[in-house]
Amino acid sequence: MFASFKKTRAARAVLLCALTALAYASSSHASLTLSTTRVIFDSDKRSVSLTVANPSDKVFAVQSWVNTRADDTTTVVPFLTSPLLFSIGPGKEQHVQINGLPNTLPDDRESLFYFNAQEIPQAEAGMTNVLNVAIRTRIKFFYRPAGLKQNPSERLKDLQWSLRSVDGQPSLVLHNPTPFHYTFQRLEVSGGGRSKAITEPTMAAPFSHEVYSLGGLKPGTAAQVSFTTINDYGGITPLVTMPLGQDR
Repeated sequence: MFASFKKTRAARAVLLCALTALAYASSSHASLTLSTTRVIFDSDKRSVSLTVANPSDKVFAVQSWVNTRADDTTTVVPFLTSPLLFSIGPGKEQHVQINGLPNTLPDDRESLFYFNAQEIPQAEAGMTNVLNVAIRTRIKFFYRPAGLKQNPSERLKDLQWSLRSVDGQPSLVLHNPTPFHYTFQRLEVSGGGRSKAITEPTMAAPFSHEVYSLGGLKPGTAAQVSFTTINDYGGITPLVTMPLGQDR
């Protein structure tokens, strides 16, 4: 019985240490900040840069890289960050350059990648039973061929919206005939005195179709869609409202 009690007490001690570590980790939100919320890499440029800032009072080692949407470590991408690994002190900034390498990416549409900056906190003397978590910031990285002369915001009017029954459920269907990606900040369907806001809508890729469930809402024949998107600078585009066709 005594041995069992000792095991139980030891287990509780381990659990307490784990909970303390997790509490510390939960309060350790990303300390580093980036100068932008997305990166646009024009194909006629050799590189693009952004700034990593450390507003905290700690020193961090930082690793930077570009990878695919799948977030794997095996797919080769034609972009190389410099520096790959660096140290950044309290209140300091570091410029990171992303260099383009020879590639065979499509020249008729954007290609999507992601820029990653992972902070690695340094161990502090005298601190034990503390879980240091390497927190990563990941933002969208768009490779844009030089032949795409228009601004994506100018093509919002070309997005094609319709209502359709998908698997027996009313749905909003989007056809994106443009070469650009669109991230929606707001997306709402209204009609017949009812409205439905679509939360966390999927980004629309170039030349793709997207389906958004309306959760049982049947807007009727005079339905319309209202939306805003995030522009190249991380700002919000003006609200666009368009009538919805019936695509059955």
